[in-house]
Amino acid sequence: MTGANPTRRFDSPEALDAALVDQAYVTDADLRMTLYLAMALGKPLLVEGPAGVGKTEIARALAAALDTRLIRLQCYEGLDAAQALYEWDYPRQLLEIRLQEAAGASADTLRASLYSDDFLLERPLLAALRHSPPPVLLIDELDRADEAFESFLLEILSEWQISIPEYGTVRAAVPPVVVITGNRTRALAEATRRRCLYLWLDYPDRAKERAVLERRLPGIDTTLADAIVDYLAWARGQDLLKTPGLSETLDWAAALIEIGAADLDNAQVPATLGALFKDPADIDAMRERLAAYRGGR
Repeated sequence: MTGANPTRRFDSPEALDAALVDQAYVTDADLRMTLYLAMALGKPLLVEGPAGVGKTEIARALAAALDTRLIRLQCYEGLDAAQALYEWDYPRQLLEIRLQEAAGASADTLRASLYSDDFLLERPLLAALRHSPPPVLLIDELDRADEAFESFLLEILSEWQISIPEYGTVRAAVPPVVVITGNRTRALAEATRRRCLYLWLDYPDRAKERAVLERRLPGIDTTLADAIVDYLAWARGQDLLKTPGLSETLDWAAALIEIGAADLDNAQVPATLGALFKDPADIDAMRERLAAYRGGR
């Protein structure tokens, strides 16, 4: 793979960071350097980490910063090549056959008309090859797909071309910027890892989480923002079935703003914990511990 978007390159990790900040995405030194190098070297970026820490948002913010299309391939068990690459619109082709036969078209004319762009259904990988300017291709949760699909994907990532028997070979003039995410539900193949630059995106520290709140919820009260990040730093150290990520932090902060809470001493705060914790046992346990947390500050 070579190059990224030829119409928009970043001269430094700092320039990339500034563009992402304009999209309300907060980076750190490792993230901005690794993403910058992935783009400069024309390599896919493989991002792993817990759910909800902002892996998918990297691709969304980057596409906006590059002013290009985001194409998302959501992976799942049983995903196959047809669903990821292309399909023919068979119902419309059958209708076309009837119309052409009624008009007395020859077999060659019929064949040429059936396998054209009019009947070719783009799926994410084909769309990423054909789109101009080069898009950002998000291959989301690759670890949920089967190993066979992962192997197939490696061929596409290596060549950035596909051969459609009835249509011809489609090549990317310039490959897309590729972001692959995973939650480590299974180990990805070493061949996949070797082809990528790697980033582990963990739960944010206080400073980053505070910056995210300010960017995503402009105008949030500083006292409330401080209380939220301090509580999350404590909560993530508890024995939880589902540790909250940044997305849950933002949901909870928006809920607290909605009820007019100035801090966590507000009487309605326990009733909002469903925005932060997504398991009933966690909610019950953290409601019980909230009073102890308040008293221990």
